Amino acid sequence: MEKFEIVFDRLARSKFRSRFHLTDRDRSYIDEKGWDTIERHACDFIAQRLAPDPIKNDGKQTPMRGHPVFVAQHATATCCRGCLSKWHHIPEHRPLSKEEQAYVVQLIMAWLKKEK
Repeated sequence: MEKFEIVFDRLARSKFRSRFHLTDRDRSYIDEKGWDTIERHACDFIAQRLAPDPIKNDGKQTPMRGHPVFVAQHATATCCRGCLSKWHHIPEHRPLSKEEQAYVVQLIMAWLKKEK
C-alpha cells in the first residue's frame, strides 16, 4: 500500500478521479465474494479489457459501475490505455506486459482495500 501513496495523492487532486467511491452494494459484494475472488476478477478484467492491443472500444471499455473493480479502475486511472499512459506512463499501442498487468491489479486492490 505504501508504494502507491504517491499515486493516490496525485489521483486525489483530480476532481474526476476523487469522486469515485465504493457503494454499500460494492462493499457487500466484496464481503460476499472475498478478496481472492475480487483479485481474480481484476486480473481477468485487466487481461481481457486493458492488456491487449488493439483494444475494442478503448476509452469506453470500462463501465462506471456494476463491479467494485470497475469503480477502482476509474478511481486509479486504469480504465483505458489513454489514462494508463497519462497517469502511469505506460505506453499505448502495445500489449501490456505481465509486470504491467500485475502493477495495475495491485494498484486496484490497494485502492479497494483502502476504500473498504
